[in-house]
Amino acid sequence: MIDVFAAIADPTRRAILDELAERDSQTLFEICARLTTRHGIGSSRQAISQHLDILAEAGLVRSERSGRYKFHHADFRPLRAVVDRWPIPEEGP
Repeated sequence: MIDVFAAIADPTRRAILDELAERDSQTLFEICARLTTRHGIGSSRQAISQHLDILAEAGLVRSERSGRYKFHHADFRPLRAVVDRWPIPEEGP
């Protein structure tokens, strides 16, 4: 299993997660279009697909097929596990 930290170390993968957080359930084509128009990331569909595979190995993205299309969904539970392991203390007065 890919480490969550290794998966989110790449700025393109973080942008993919940002896009899925804003609008979940996107196809590869939709993700590529949003990355190009909103982030100026002009990677090929094959490169973005490889990034999605790494995110999926880390448990941050899951995919499901519906007919001809494959939809990608963000799953932030692995990040919650990081926060639970190292909680951020409340700052007092």
